[in-house]
Amino acid sequence: MQWISQILFALCLGAGIWFFAGRVRFIRRNILLGKDVDLSDNPAARWKQMFWVAMGQSKMAKRPVAFVFHLFVYLGFVLINIEVLEILLDGLLGTHRLFSFMGGLYNAAIGFFEILALLVLVACVVFLARRFVVKVPRLNAPELKGWPVKDATTILIVEIVLMAALLKMNAADQILQARGAEHYTQAGSFPVSQYLVPMMDGFSTDFLVIAERGAWWFHFIGILLFLNYVPYSKHWHIIMSFPNVYYTPLKPKGAFANMESVTTEVKLMMDPSATPPEGYEPPAGFGARDVQDLTWKNLMDAYTCTECGRCSSVCPANLTGKKLSPRKIMMDTRDRLEEVGRNLDAGTTDDKDLHSYISAEELWACTTCNACAEACPVNINPVDIIVQMRQYQVMEKSAAPAELNNMFTNLENNGAPWQMSQMDKANWTQS
Repeated sequence: MQWISQILFALCLGAGIWFFAGRVRFIRRNILLGKDVDLSDNPAARWKQMFWVAMGQSKMAKRPVAFVFHLFVYLGFVLINIEVLEILLDGLLGTHRLFSFMGGLYNAAIGFFEILALLVLVACVVFLARRFVVKVPRLNAPELKGWPVKDATTILIVEIVLMAALLKMNAADQILQARGAEHYTQAGSFPVSQYLVPMMDGFSTDFLVIAERGAWWFHFIGILLFLNYVPYSKHWHIIMSFPNVYYTPLKPKGAFANMESVTTEVKLMMDPSATPPEGYEPPAGFGARDVQDLTWKNLMDAYTCTECGRCSSVCPANLTGKKLSPRKIMMDTRDRLEEVGRNLDAGTTDDKDLHSYISAEELWACTTCNACAEACPVNINPVDIIVQMRQYQVMEKSAAPAELNNMFTNLENNGAPWQMSQMDKANWTQS
């Protein structure tokens, strides 16, 4: 019977990894639809940035309450996976508590994992309370209605259930160890699940074996389902935050990239005798009409968004009632990118673009202050997307607000943003 269990385990594991890999390939392909940009400079500074921001959670610390409980969940995800490694090896090899040969170190590790599992469980309950009882404003914004709320709730409940299954498994395990049941060697320390023992000690050994194995399989299948759910969820930031922070541009926030195509076109227009650079092709367009016109880093930003709302909570436009929400900019970009990816797989097209998701009112409400980029715990920059979409509106559609169009006209005619002749510019010196 044991070999049947091992084969079933291997089949489940293989299927889970196969489906996960397919989704990862889809996301990678979508990100690479963006324009190329070189972000490989200064690797030492990038590694430092990644360890400090992504791994060290440094920007989360600005809000201590959320930081502490998020740290519990973060550490739980990273460290409890060490126990998951043991579960995987036990399932494939038909062993039980394979790492128990480590003796005291193993006992200390299991005890630590149990405490961590309890902290994760408590943190998830707190996060649910913040969302549905305290109703923190940034967690109840209009753009979160529907799927985003269900997504956040689902993941928190799943984590609670998985941690509870782990503790239940350990409680049954320690009773079976004490009874000398076959296959259950003395190993582990159980500072949390020991309090569940009195509720289970009255059951028969056979029932406890079924309960322990059931919880073990439930935990394993739950992890596989969780693994394949995460890439469809905002919780994909668990993986994406590390490369996204690493590839954060090292230039100062708000620094505009020079559009070489515009510079070249202007030079050629001003000097008809000028020779175009070798291999030069006139630009097909300016700015970002759709997601393919953004850089791959912009698209990686979209897939990394945690929907935490810290960006929108510090946005001056959002705080004064404007329609703009930097979080929605990232969510809309991701939604459009997903749609484009599905169209590519189906071999179809549509008549929509990114501007079908993000309105001009949202784009022009932005003050480009970069408060959102500064607040983001994983270094996402909504302003960069907004600016590129504005460039398309201005340079391709001539759809700037009237105030800007007046300024553009004055610049063209008068060489200055003011409505006065160039001959009159120095008149103020005569007064």
